[in-house]
Amino acid sequence: MQEELDQFDKNQVWKLIPQPENVPVIGTKWVFRNKLNEDGKVVRNKARLVAQGYSQQEGVDCDETFALVVLLESIRILLAYASFKGFKLFYMDVKSAFLNGFIEEEVYVKQPLGL
Repeated sequence: MQEELDQFDKNQVWKLIPQPENVPVIGTKWVFRNKLNEDGKVVRNKARLVAQGYSQQEGVDCDETFALVVLLESIRILLAYASFKGFKLFYMDVKSAFLNGFIEEEVYVKQPLGL
């Protein structure tokens, strides 16, 4: 959990302020997952702090929503095309990739429990 919070501080994506009145505040929750090796043994425990975006109402709290999920069919097409053309593909996992995006609106989220 501390690693996740350190990423927020490192990228300077939030600051703690008193809760403003008459402003919608998005809740947060911790999501925990065990990372397993090929034998099925736990290698690492992972924690992610996620916003409870389901509490937002389109047109009231936000104008557009996006889910950064790719369809399996799109991946298959990419792999087939790269194989046909002889391209080299590289996979990269970026921790905290969403922290590098820019938004123009002010967004207020609740402080995670325990902090």
